[in-house]
Amino acid sequence: MIPLATPGPGGTPFLIAAFTATSAVCVTGLTLVDTATYWSPFGQAIILALIQVGGFGIMTFASVVGLAVIRKMSLRSRMTAAAEVKSLGLEDVRGLVLGVVRISLIVEFIVAVLLTLRFWIGYGEPFGRAIWLGVFHSVSSFNNAGFALFSDNLISYATDPFICLPIAAAVILGGLGFPVIMQLRKHLRNPLKWSMNTRIVLVGTITLLVAGTVYITGVEWNNPGTLGPLDWPSKLLVGFFQSVQTRTAGFNSVDIGAMDSASLLGMDVLMLIGGGPAGTAGGIKITTFAVLFFILLTEIRGEVAVNVFGKRLSRAVHRQAITIVLLAVAVITVSTIALMLITDLGLDELLFEVISAFGTVGLSTGITAGLPPAGHVILMLLMFIGRLGPIGFASALALRERHTAYELPKERPIIG
Repeated sequence: MIPLATPGPGGTPFLIAAFTATSAVCVTGLTLVDTATYWSPFGQAIILALIQVGGFGIMTFASVVGLAVIRKMSLRSRMTAAAEVKSLGLEDVRGLVLGVVRISLIVEFIVAVLLTLRFWIGYGEPFGRAIWLGVFHSVSSFNNAGFALFSDNLISYATDPFICLPIAAAVILGGLGFPVIMQLRKHLRNPLKWSMNTRIVLVGTITLLVAGTVYITGVEWNNPGTLGPLDWPSKLLVGFFQSVQTRTAGFNSVDIGAMDSASLLGMDVLMLIGGGPAGTAGGIKITTFAVLFFILLTEIRGEVAVNVFGKRLSRAVHRQAITIVLLAVAVITVSTIALMLITDLGLDELLFEVISAFGTVGLSTGITAGLPPAGHVILMLLMFIGRLGPIGFASALALRERHTAYELPKERPIIG
């Protein structure tokens, strides 16, 4: 809110500042103002810092600071970090936290170099400006934030593979989740040592990327407002790029508001699913969706145990997946109804905006800034809940766990 964060006189109103800060730290990308022109370099640097902190995870970042200052961690700090990075034990938290930092900085550095060279050599940007553009978009892409320093986001670079592909690669890597990246780094050539989580995330990511690319490209192929004027290689590039971004990144290389309603509905599904757990992506996560799919498959086959990639799935995971999905659907439904009551906008735009905020995606049909203040508050709460995770948010609200020393008689209602 301080005047230094904007190029003009005076400071920023509280709601705009709060919305931008929430969107940045929740690595979403929804904005009320043009990031490229409204904020000064200092304001943009604040946004970049919040994106990086949000990507690391607040508790993981605190653990990193503790390691750097006191060179040791308390038991409470280790347990907190273990929960943040989804560690299976406390003994490896230090290595995991440092691994998160190394992976983030390495990927961001490589992508920043590639983008800097392209902006500098390919577009004639001054070297200092090219570095800033490269670093900002690298951090924003790996952390799945979707903030861009161009007024049209990345529409001007829609057909440039040297811009779109490095950004897409960073988004995919960030969306895999740190446990998957770390395991691939250790056992890339030995798939037998991959955990169930790694297998589900990899198979799910590839499947959703291919399906999303085919669906978006196919539906938008002749749309004059999006892919229609492009040649077929450019259509494939834009379709792939937009499929990647829908997985919780939020960059756009076409006008989302000009897309067909069928495309928006398909993107709603992709945004809700999101990426891998314990990473920079949002949504209910690929693993949650996959668990529900395998439960469905097991019921259709008439089997008893849910088996995934040669291993039996814990029944506790069944309940967790169902809980997350039901909470997500409830939050999305209530929020969409609330926005419909306070605005005159249609269901397509509002549902897309709500899922984008809840999934910490950041894509928008262009209605964000035009919503009333109450709508902005709703989106802020959605971004916050989406970043925490539905089940984490519900658990935080619970006063205590309730344990019973008995079980009631079993009975089955008629289902369906």
